[in-house]
Amino acid sequence: MPSDLWSFENEARSKGHQIVAGIDEAGRGPLAGPVVSAAVVLPVGVDLAGINDSKKLTPAQRNRLYDRLYGVAQSIGIGVVDAAEIDRINILQATLQSMTMAVANLQPQPDYLLIDGIFTLAGSPVQQQAIKKGDSLSISIAAASIVAKVTRDRIMTQVDALFPEFGFSRHKGYPTKIHREAIVRYGCCPIHRRTFKGVREYIKTEENHH
Repeated sequence: MPSDLWSFENEARSKGHQIVAGIDEAGRGPLAGPVVSAAVVLPVGVDLAGINDSKKLTPAQRNRLYDRLYGVAQSIGIGVVDAAEIDRINILQATLQSMTMAVANLQPQPDYLLIDGIFTLAGSPVQQQAIKKGDSLSISIAAASIVAKVTRDRIMTQVDALFPEFGFSRHKGYPTKIHREAIVRYGCCPIHRRTFKGVREYIKTEENHH
């Protein structure tokens, strides 16, 4: 594991911050299901061999690291915002809301946030830094990306039992060919994001009549 994955954490600590949390989300792109964020505080220098941006790992690697993270992290917080709320406030606002929830669920509370992407959390009293492609540059953000992805995948696998015709355990709500064909065939179910292109075209017309 390259030591420079700690550079953002070390820099924050060199400025006097003690509890540095990495934050990332999973599920901005799917047509169904929630957006899930995780916030993770790691103990200084903990060995996490094999950690990387969750998108570069196999499901088996992610699950192994997820279990390891729950064993070693100082604190892990999760935030989940469902499809109805995504439709109400839009996916960007829902993502930021889920990140804010994840931070609120950390105990003890962090004094510095490293956030994947280009946005910071408006209204947060905590000093923060947005890092583009942070999930491959910061160990804490990489850890958060794994926790968020595994958490969301498990939610979608559970939902699959309620709506088996959509195949959520296979594609996790992403716009794959089989998922798009299922929407055309069955319409949408309660966890579909009705404002998303690829869903709204297939919402049955009678639902639009008031």
